Amino acid sequence: MKEVFRITFVLTITCIVCAFFLSLIFSWAQEKIKLNEIKRIQDSFFKLEQDAERIEKEEIGGKVIYKIFDKNNKLLSYGFIAQGGGYQGTIKIASVINLSLDKLKGIEIIESVETPGLGAKIQEDFFKKQFKNLLVLPQIRLIKDKIKKENGVKAITGATVSSSAVVNILNNEIEKLKKIIKK
Repeated sequence: MKEVFRITFVLTITCIVCAFFLSLIFSWAQEKIKLNEIKRIQDSFFKLEQDAERIEKEEIGGKVIYKIFDKNNKLLSYGFIAQGGGYQGTIKIASVINLSLDKLKGIEIIESVETPGLGAKIQEDFFKKQFKNLLVLPQIRLIKDKIKKENGVKAITGATVSSSAVVNILNNEIEKLKKIIKK
């Protein structure tokens, strides 16, 4: 009986010590993870807006918007983060739109857990390039045929749900952005 108590005591102490160190490492890593995410978002905006020199984060109407400036402090465009559900989980997109809010300058997929080989293709350049200088009026459309339209994005074969999710996420966020900025 004493042996059972001794083993239970040792295991309990071991678990408490491990949990303590695990929580320390977790809290230390959270800071680094957050800083890396901020850097990744800013790098995406600099990649999408070639003339960008400075990015200013601003909260308007409860929504975070990034104002992108050139070297002369002239406002070039707006950056925003859009996220929503994909086929397997959340898709997080960094995007830059012009000042008149009618043309995307491009997108970068910040976070996605879509199916490897299918839905994960939304992260590949051939898909993201379709959003460069894409007209967003009246909305971005998902195209399943071969005829290219000025506000259309061709769906990825075998990953229509993921393609559609990206388009819907962007359309929803752009509508919110228009309401906030045009006030």
